[in-house]
Amino acid sequence: MKGLLGRKVGMTQLLTARGEVVPVTIIEAGPCYVTQIKTQERDGYTAVQLGLDETQPRRLTKGQLGHLKRSGLPALRRLREIRVKDVEDLTVGQKLLADVFTTHERVDVKGISKGRGFQGGVKRYNMRGGPRTHGQSDRLRAPGASSSGTTPGRIYKGKHMAGHMGNVPVTVSNLRVVLVDPERNLLAVRGAVPGAKSGLLVITQARKQG
Repeated sequence: MKGLLGRKVGMTQLLTARGEVVPVTIIEAGPCYVTQIKTQERDGYTAVQLGLDETQPRRLTKGQLGHLKRSGLPALRRLREIRVKDVEDLTVGQKLLADVFTTHERVDVKGISKGRGFQGGVKRYNMRGGPRTHGQSDRLRAPGASSSGTTPGRIYKGKHMAGHMGNVPVTVSNLRVVLVDPERNLLAVRGAVPGAKSGLLVITQARKQG
């Protein structure tokens, strides 16, 4: 299992050798540092912790600084853990660049979706809303009935209603890597990825190849 941390730059188009226009998302992937390695014998599972975004030490807590200084690493603002099957090729302090991945490889991209605030049922769950005619005046975007009175006499837990929308972890699977630029630490993946521009992304090798 391979992985990197990165930031969403934005979307554009690339022209392939066959003349096909491909919509892609540009990701600034790395450089990342291996800040911790977890093993089955010591921690009960196998994982690697990656760090991104060098920053001023005063922006981190003393615990975070101590954790990084033990490994001789600079102050890193973002730390994320990725489950891996094998850590034999990794060492603490190792620097990972965008060339971890290759062209045509499939990846999963995880990020935080754009926050939409408090939204009604029509926008949040694509509800139909009320009729646009026959005398109604204020039910265009209403969700309609929520439950029945006697039975069950309450609203079931999990009922689709108005509420907070977005700002949750979202994973997009099986995106194809179209371009790898290790000199500028850029990846281009076909399709859209979650989150706003400059949002933090976790890029891992696709779990479901297909």
